[in-house]
Amino acid sequence: MNRFGSIFNQLLQLFPRTEFEAAVKETRAERHARGFTCWGQIVAMLFCQLGRAHSLREICGGLATCEGKLVHLGIRAPSRSSLAYANEHRPWELYQRVFFNLLEKCRVQTAGFKRKFRFKNKLMSLDSTTIDLCVKVFDWTKFRRTKGAVKLHLVLDHDGYLPSFGVIINGNVSDVKMAHQIRFDPGTIVVDDRGYKTTIGCGASGASKEFSSLPGPRRTPSSRFASADPVRKIPVS
Repeated sequence: MNRFGSIFNQLLQLFPRTEFEAAVKETRAERHARGFTCWGQIVAMLFCQLGRAHSLREICGGLATCEGKLVHLGIRAPSRSSLAYANEHRPWELYQRVFFNLLEKCRVQTAGFKRKFRFKNKLMSLDSTTIDLCVKVFDWTKFRRTKGAVKLHLVLDHDGYLPSFGVIINGNVSDVKMAHQIRFDPGTIVVDDRGYKTTIGCGASGASKEFSSLPGPRRTPSSRFASADPVRKIPVS
């Protein structure tokens, strides 16, 4: 007999239930929980991201429309109050552990994978994006007079196209200030835009290193090369 699984069910298979429940016990995430489990919470929040839901009403209403299919996922459609309470009080350490477990699986699968386009040196991409927030709800994210925002800086490792560094800061902090806190090993090729128009730190020792960069507009990617020795410019095709 043929067996079929929805795309959402296939995505949930990336998070083994036994492994997830073990993390719940270690972090004591369901302490004093009453009915609504952490598994139900992560399913609801994944549905929120994939379905582009913008409110608790959209999340709970969307899950309620497919109540019959939720039985196979081991959950029920939550109420808005239950989901809101879980998002506010459940420990963030649980989902940090889930993220790093998934990241490690991805690294194992991409290890040793050969690509036609590759460098002898380590290749990294660096960029930032601004995430708009409601300043009345998140008053610590004041970006403009009537607008709140945070900025996400992310370093992408091209060996497996996986994130190797990420940080969220206030939206009014410039990319230049953040660039001083990022460290790369000597010999790393870094592709970024002109928002990081400064010497990016390289090497954990804090020794003086240099980058070569190509001139260009602010949003046009450029390449920088980290090395302890004098370096030459690297062409970008």
